Amino acid sequence: MKIHEYQAKKILSEFSIPVPQGSVVRDAKEARRIAEESGGDKWVLKAQIHAGGRGKGGGVQVADTPDVVENIAEEMLGMTLVTPQTGPQGKQVNKILVEQGIAIAQEFFVGVTVDRTRQCPVIMASSEGGMEIEELAASHPEKIVREWIDVGIGLQAFQARNLLFGMGIDAGFIRAGVGLLAQLYRLFESLDCTLVEINPLVATQDKQLVALDAKIDFDDNALFRHKNLMELEDPDEQDPLDVEASLHRLNYIRMDGDLGIMVNGAGLAMATMDLIEQAGARPANFLDVGGGATTEMVTKGFEIILKDKNVRGILINIFGGILRCDVLATGVVEAASKIKIDVPVVVRLDGTNVEEGRNILAQADLDFVVADSMADAANKVRTITES
Repeated sequence: MKIHEYQAKKILSEFSIPVPQGSVVRDAKEARRIAEESGGDKWVLKAQIHAGGRGKGGGVQVADTPDVVENIAEEMLGMTLVTPQTGPQGKQVNKILVEQGIAIAQEFFVGVTVDRTRQCPVIMASSEGGMEIEELAASHPEKIVREWIDVGIGLQAFQARNLLFGMGIDAGFIRAGVGLLAQLYRLFESLDCTLVEINPLVATQDKQLVALDAKIDFDDNALFRHKNLMELEDPDEQDPLDVEASLHRLNYIRMDGDLGIMVNGAGLAMATMDLIEQAGARPANFLDVGGGATTEMVTKGFEIILKDKNVRGILINIFGGILRCDVLATGVVEAASKIKIDVPVVVRLDGTNVEEGRNILAQADLDFVVADSMADAANKVRTITES
């Protein structure tokens, strides 16, 4: 689960990590009021969307008077912000963060994530704050220092010092930096995060370390332990179909292709997506109905796929293990009776009760194409893409 920058900064402050003074607003007049009350001679306005690279699209701007704050806020609120991470469709800005400007002496990057190869957390740091870490890793990997954490003992002080020296931070910040990194790892571990990132972490001219930007992602599978964090989710930042699917316990992710898929099992889903690519098509979604899917879940999954206007064909690829083929077929027939299906559908069934499933489809008199194997399904999908 992703959250906004202002929410992430509130959590950082709860873990004693300094952040700039600021407030979130949805109105330009309110932005002006915040600037006037906070004082100072510089303010930063930051669009609050779930995407990085906001500055490149005009989503981060500096103002030097309350009048300019109001004018920028007026332009920013309601705009469609396009960044390298939003895709060409962009995201609408519904709220902005207004913060006091800070006199910056140095900028750094620090982040904690999971190294899935080593199966442990890793803290990364760099002297190149403000840059996209992916770009930095590709162009200057030597500028990123890493420390892998033994979860049994946690972050050690010598590891924090290694990171700080590797960042090239001024010696006067070492003590504060060790404390900050310790709190950052404690946050990561205690809230079951998959990512905690401060970019940039700045050393100010008055000798403080401040998190100028923040990003936190939580492990969805651990949210049952953090009911309060679930309240931070912003439905406006989610694809409506993703939200609808989650309400019905379906694993759905919309993609930018044109062939919808329904499978049972993540491994089969990945194999099916490869099959689609080899057939010359691109998957429009990832939809895993799971091994324990009911007829109702299958029906809802079918409905959700068809709500994507980019879909011009569907491949249903089911291996009947826990989810029997006859249950899947019944769900497909029920969905077909409720909604208009005006795209070609290829169905490949195998496993438990496969003949019963095929008979259900045949007796329903649906204009579906039944494939006998994965290779046959690929050929039939190729026919769809070439039509």
